[in-house]
Amino acid sequence: MTKNILVLNGPNLNLLGKREPAKYGSETLADVQTMLTGISTDLGLTVQMDQSNSEGTLVDMIHAARETCVGILINPGAYSHTSIAILDALNAFDGAVIEVHITNIHAREEFRHHSFVSARANAVIAGCGTQGYAFALRHIATLV
Repeated sequence: MTKNILVLNGPNLNLLGKREPAKYGSETLADVQTMLTGISTDLGLTVQMDQSNSEGTLVDMIHAARETCVGILINPGAYSHTSIAILDALNAFDGAVIEVHITNIHAREEFRHHSFVSARANAVIAGCGTQGYAFALRHIATLV
C-alpha cells in the first residue's frame, strides 16, 4: 500500500522563484514538486502538493488529509507565526508532521522566531532552501 504525504504550502509560496529570489531562491513550487515526486518513488511514498494563501483553505486541506494521508510536510509561511487555527487542525491529524521553512526563521525578524506549528511538528527544517523539502520527505519516510 502506498503511503500518501500531503505537501502543503502557505501564503505567498505561489510566488516562489519570483518573489525575493536572493532570499528564497529561483526554484518554483513546480520545481519542488518535481524533485519530491522523484524522491517519493524511491521511498515508497506518493506526494500531493497544494498551496493556498487562505488560512481557512489550509485548515480544510489538513482536515481532508486525515482521511487520505499518513503525513504532512507543511511550509505554513507567515501563518507559522500567527495561526492557532492551523495548529489546531494539525493537532487533529494523527500522522507525522514536518514543518519546513526555506529560510532560517530564527535568523530573521524577531516576530518570525516563534512558530505555533512547531508545537505539533515531529521535526522542523529551516534555512536549507528548497532542499529542506527533500530532507523533510526523507525524514517523514522514517516516521510513517
